[in-house]
Amino acid sequence: MAITEAQVQDRLKQIIDPTTGKDYVSSKEIKKVQVSGSDVAVDVVLGYPAKSQLDAVRKQLQHALESLSGVGEIRVEVNFKIVSHAVQGGVPLVPGVRNIIAVASAKGGVGKSTVAVNLALALAAEGASVGILDADIYGPSQPMMLGLQGQRPTSPDGKSLDPMVAHGVRAMSIGFLIDMEQPMVWRGPMVTQALEQLLRDTQWKDLDYLVVDMPPGTGDIQLTLAQKVPVTGAVIVTTPQDIALLDARKGLKMFEKVNVPILGIVENMSTHVCANCGHEEHIFGAGGGEKMARDYGVTVLGSLPLDIRIREQADSGNPTVAADPGSRTAETYREIARKVAVKIAEKAQDFSAAFPKIVIKST
Repeated sequence: MAITEAQVQDRLKQIIDPTTGKDYVSSKEIKKVQVSGSDVAVDVVLGYPAKSQLDAVRKQLQHALESLSGVGEIRVEVNFKIVSHAVQGGVPLVPGVRNIIAVASAKGGVGKSTVAVNLALALAAEGASVGILDADIYGPSQPMMLGLQGQRPTSPDGKSLDPMVAHGVRAMSIGFLIDMEQPMVWRGPMVTQALEQLLRDTQWKDLDYLVVDMPPGTGDIQLTLAQKVPVTGAVIVTTPQDIALLDARKGLKMFEKVNVPILGIVENMSTHVCANCGHEEHIFGAGGGEKMARDYGVTVLGSLPLDIRIREQADSGNPTVAADPGSRTAETYREIARKVAVKIAEKAQDFSAAFPKIVIKST
């Protein structure tokens, strides 16, 4: 007895994508089902970068379809495609950039820049085309974290800049253009203008994601940036400490005020494991990120340990995801990256680039 497409679809509706938590049919990841007698061919296109997961997804679906009575040869093709998604209204898009992710903390010292650079590297490790913009004009740290200190970007036309490249990620920072010891004694309008120039005058070319390492705080500069940068969604970084959570809540509310969706919360320095005895301790408190997530109806994307290796690797210009890709911490960063990408994929698509520009000429 021949297999029918309805039988295949019904079986696929029962299979849950472990990354999205939804079945492959309702999440529209099944793009094509072809049945020929007892043979079945299925094409799957994930909406998030998942280079490390493609084989596991293929085997998962292959195994599920093998349970169908009378099935013959099974072919499952799994790929991913990243598209542009909607941003806050009235903000012009950045050419060559599909999605912008703001990484913010509203408070210094919680490891936001380290999370931002490892998030960018994790998205790239999963197969996406990624850039990172260091938006902290007063205290740029990405040149050091990416091992690009002392290097200068080039200009192909005297007007725009080619981004620097490290570990497969394109990067731009005011730190590439000034002496790292030079203090930026600038007022707010100069800072926001400088950031807009770095964002819009950089030849990003073709990025799936641009990660923006936001400066700490929730003042005029941060609010202006949130209003002028076309952000697809924001990631809030905090520690479990009550004083850090106070500021993280303010950062979350700031993005809400300018209609930027919150993709989730990353709880950094969640636990410390003693290198000598292995004892694990919540030195900054426990459960703070989860409570904040419940209060605001958002997701905890992941928790990261307080680990000396994370600091050492970032300081040396070789962040954890690049330096130790097989480590548990690197895998946590990749899990966070996939969850961020899924949250973006669930948003409404942006089709503005598909519409032709209307030019009115006098005749």
